[in-house]
Amino acid sequence: MDNQETMTLERRPENAAPEEEKQYSSFRYAIGAVLAFFGFSSKTHRASKKRAKLVLDVATYIILLFGAFLMVYPFWWMIAGSFAYTGDLNDISGLTTLTWWPKTSTINAKVDNMTLFWNYAIVFTKGLQNDANYKEFNENYNYGIAVLNNLFYSIVPVVVGVITSASAAFAFAKIEWIGRNKVFFFLLAAIMVPGPSIMTTQYAMYKEIGFVDSWMVMVIPGLFGSIMTAFFIRQFLFGLPTSIIEAAKIDGAGYFRIFCQFILPLAMPAIMAQGLLSFMGCWNNYVASYIFIAKNSIWVNLPHAMYLMNERYDQDQAPVIAASVVCVLPVLILFGCFQKLIIGSLMLTGSKE
Repeated sequence: MDNQETMTLERRPENAAPEEEKQYSSFRYAIGAVLAFFGFSSKTHRASKKRAKLVLDVATYIILLFGAFLMVYPFWWMIAGSFAYTGDLNDISGLTTLTWWPKTSTINAKVDNMTLFWNYAIVFTKGLQNDANYKEFNENYNYGIAVLNNLFYSIVPVVVGVITSASAAFAFAKIEWIGRNKVFFFLLAAIMVPGPSIMTTQYAMYKEIGFVDSWMVMVIPGLFGSIMTAFFIRQFLFGLPTSIIEAAKIDGAGYFRIFCQFILPLAMPAIMAQGLLSFMGCWNNYVASYIFIAKNSIWVNLPHAMYLMNERYDQDQAPVIAASVVCVLPVLILFGCFQKLIIGSLMLTGSKE
């Protein structure tokens, strides 16, 4: 051991470091100093681990902030654009460039009786008004009715459909019956079929039973639930103890009572989360309204009404952007309030007993 230590000391004498530093040029030495300052070690300088971690954290946050800006700015531009004034065809540059606030807004536009929410007033008063140029619009239909239609199309099918999906998930997760898994995987395979590929058949079927151009085409199909919703709730129910169900059966409770008094309260986080996701899907369901409901019908939903406004106000785009804010803002507020519930439920769907 003494010989090995002596050889090690001979290889690395105390005055070796200054001699090694002298063999590098001043330029390389300076580059090494700069790299060491930012946390990167080199042959000329040894960097601190704390400084390296600090530099890495700063670079990470800069990248994340830039990504957040790319995500948030379009929404801010949409909100700011809803206060722009584009009624004058000679001044529409406010919506063709990336700015924080339109150059000509409803505040500084020199128009009589114009207020801050001028575009929103146009949306709800005459956004879908029937006139000589657009006779195909229903004279009894306006944007306020479109909002009410969207609430009806989103609340009723979601409430009933999620309960239906939860009951199916309970049957697939906690009730033993022959062929349970095979039936579930057969239904799950339906997710692989793209929705637009069967809309022609759906249109023919709905037309035969009288659903087309009415509220029923937007509500009744959703009452039967969704296999995707049932899948997530089923995964959540696997984490609930079966002993609760067995104890309730010993006390004489049937499956319906067990589902209502035990499963629904315990699975409420998953049910609420899936209900919110289903609500967002129904709220933004533009394709179904566009295909199954005529544009002169009083049952057109909110995204379809926004498309009709875009056809009419092809030059004055600010009211259309205001209409899009009315369509998007409730969903953003809903998701912002319940995002922890949604994320927490999705994290628990993979747990098993």
